[in-house]
Amino acid sequence: MKIVLIALSITLALAGPILAGEKCAVPLKEWQPRESLQRKLEGEGWNVRSIRSGDGCYEAHAVDSSGNAVEAYFDPKTFNPIEQKD
Repeated sequence: MKIVLIALSITLALAGPILAGEKCAVPLKEWQPRESLQRKLEGEGWNVRSIRSGDGCYEAHAVDSSGNAVEAYFDPKTFNPIEQKD
C-alpha cells in the first residue's frame, strides 16, 4: 500500500506542470507588437498602465472606460480577450 501511495504521489507531482498549460498557445513569431494592443485598448477608452507577457498571453493592467481597475489577458495574435479580473 505504501508503494502505491508513493507511486501515485510521484505521478501527480510530475503531471501537474503538464496539465497546467498556458492560457494562450500562440508561437512567438505570430505575436503582434504590444504597442498595437495598447493602441487598441486606448481606442476603447482604457488607460493602460502596463502590458506584459504572462501564461503565453499579453497581460494588461489598466483602467477601463468605466473607471474600473482591471487585469486582462489577451491572445497575442488576435487580441481577443481571454480572461479579465476586476
